[in-house]
Formats: sequence, C-alpha cells, structure tokens
Amino acid sequence: MPAISQRMHLILLTAWTVLWFVLVEPHGGFSWHYLRAGGQLIYQDPSGNGTGGLNLYAHHPELQMGPLSFLTAGLFNPFPEATGQFLAAALMSLLGLVILVLAGRSAAYHFLGTGTNHQRLRQRVLIAGLAFIPMWIEVAVRFGHLDDVLALFFTALAVRAVTRGDAALTGVCLALAMDSKPTALAFLPLLLALPREKWLRAGLWCAGLVAVAWLPFFVGDSQSFAAAQFAIPNQPASALRWLGVGDPKTPGWDRPAQAALGLVLGALAVWRGRWAAVVLLGANARIVLDPSVYTYYTASVLLGTLLWDVIGQRRLVPWWSWLGLLVLYGSVFAVPDDAARGLIRLAFVAVSTAYVLLWPVRERGRRGRRRRRPPARTDEGPAHRGPQEGRPDPGPPTGPAATPWAGPPAAP
Repeated sequence: MPAISQRMHLILLTAWTVLWFVLVEPHGGFSWHYLRAGGQLIYQDPSGNGTGGLNLYAHHPELQMGPLSFLTAGLFNPFPEATGQFLAAALMSLLGLVILVLAGRSAAYHFLGTGTNHQRLRQRVLIAGLAFIPMWIEVAVRFGHLDDVLALFFTALAVRAVTRGDAALTGVCLALAMDSKPTALAFLPLLLALPREKWLRAGLWCAGLVAVAWLPFFVGDSQSFAAAQFAIPNQPASALRWLGVGDPKTPGWDRPAQAALGLVLGALAVWRGRWAAVVLLGANARIVLDPSVYTYYTASVLLGTLLWDVIGQRRLVPWWSWLGLLVLYGSVFAVPDDAARGLIRLAFVAVSTAYVLLWPVRERGRRGRRRRRPPARTDEGPAHRGPQEGRPDPGPPTGPAATPWAGPPAAP
C-alpha cells in the first residue's frame, strides 16, 4: 500500500464519511423522535401534567436513553424539527471521525517505544475506518440514536485515557458513557486496564458521576425503576432464539445477564492481557443476548473491532473490522432466512470472543500491562538501522525524523 500523509489520511476518511452521510441522510432519523421527545420532557413538561423533568422515566419507560442523551438532544429543540434532526445527524457523523482520530492516537501512544512503524499504523486505521464509517452512519444518521453515539464516543475517550494512564479521566469518560446509555456498563472493565493503584481513584470518579446523573430520577419518583423492566419483542433473527429462549418478549433476566456477561468477559480480557478487546466483548454480550436485531447495534461491535485491530493486533489488514461489517451487516441483505441470520450472529460472537481471549498475541503483559522493549525490528518494520558494514556505529539516531514521538503521533 503506498505511503499516505496524515492530511491525506484524514481527507480520505472525511470524504468517505460525507459520501455515506449524503446517501443516508435523506431517509434518516428513524428514531430521532424518541430523542426529541425526551429532550423536551427533561427540560420541561409540555403537557404540564408532571410527566417530564425528574418524572421522565417513571412515565415514559419506553425512553431507554440516558439523561445525558436527552440533555444533549434538547439543545436541538429550538430549531425546526427537520433542521434540528439534520444538525444532530451532522454532529453525530463528525463524532465518528473523531473516534477514528482517538483510536489512532490511542494506538500510537500504546505502542510508544516498541519500534512501531507509523505509516503502517496509519494505514491500519484507514482500512479499519473504511469499514467502521458505514456502520457509524447507520447509528448516527439512519437511526439518529444519539445515546449510542455519545456512549461510544465517551468510551473511545476512555480508551485514550487508559493508554495515557489517566485514572480520573478514564472514570469520568466511562461514567459519561453510562449516563448516555446504560448498556455502556459492559465497558466498565476498562478501569481494570489501569495500574492497580489507580483503580480506586478511577472507580470513585466513575461512580460519583453516574450517581449524579441517575439518582435524582430514582429519588424524585420511585416508579422510575419501571424503565428497567421495559420489554421489546424477541425477534426470530435474534441469537437469543438459538440459545433456546422462545419468550415472545424480553425475559426479566435478560438485561442483567447482558451486563453480567459483558463485565465478566471484559474482566477476563484484561486479566489475559487483551484489554483492547473489552469494547468488542461488551458489544458481543449485547448482541448475543438482545431480543432485537436492529442494524445499528453493529456500530458498537465495529468500534470494538476497530480498537482490537489497531491496538490489540499489529497486522496491516484489520480483518476483524471487515469481518464484522460483512458478517453482521452484510448478512441482513444477503441472507433472507431469520433463523440463519440468528445463527450467523451467534457464530460471530462465539468465534470473535474465542479469538480475542485465546488466540496467541505477541508481547502480552500481565493483567493488561504491556511490556516495553527497546526499539527493534518488529513485524511493523525496522525502528532504525543498525551499524552498516565497514562503517562505525554512529550511535542512536537523533533529530525529528528519528524521534517520531517528539511531536504529534503520526497516527490519525
């Protein structure tokens, strides 16, 4: 693959995003009315009957988004409905590009001092990004699910904080993700990827901000707990059907089981030294146990494969990002049988989970801590050339060209 500059890298990803936005936006906003309604209710009660404000979840359990999502959605309410939806879709699309930048920066910092070839890393992010963007537009534009968008965006910020060892910021970002959408609870094991002495600080920040966002609703109206019992139909194409669950609606144990499975798998990944797989495993737990099969669910899986492909592995071709896109999204159009699509979803979860947890990965450290080693020849290419035959060793290379980390990382 020819060398590309950082500017060209961003131009290509931006053009790809704009293309998908233009194609999807005229028919988008399928679920935006939920966010718009919640944004109106959380700031004021249009009907004046006390069903808004802190009574929101008690009277509208169908609004399954977090309070931060409604607070953000309410910022678009002063605009005409069509204009507000368009502006929100544009903002959410932009956040997809920001996530790719964050993923690249996180990978660059994670591999600091390992002799990683920046050009190959940039190419890896570009190839993975080409798979990620179509699914991001699906959740951001076609469905307009601001809650998923914010939850995944703050999770990407949390990953960036983890690579920098920033405990407070990691806790804050994971809390904001859960304040945007409760299913982000499955990404909580990212806290364990920090050094052990930082766990308490990160955990306190996370718990504190979650309490600030959610407790007022439950204290203000005890009926808010009804939102946790809201059930949706169990679709014939769900993986849940293949697991033997034939209930017509969401079983009472299903949501707690989703969260528990995601937490257990994420903690196991950190213990195995594969913390970059936490988001993928949390997303897998959701789609394998969720009774519905909305295509926007795949966006969280694609964020997980993106992080695994650029941080958890060093291959130039990010196979898992493209497998996720083709298998989970492509099967919706290529496989007409509901049961077959459910089996495909179950198979993807089983295979990808087994791979990231069990397949040998080079340079795995203990409990998620990577071992640093001096720059050397790696599968990314040589970090620097050694002494040439017949010439004295000039010593370590110096100058900006030989110290790529002196300035901004070359990844996106």
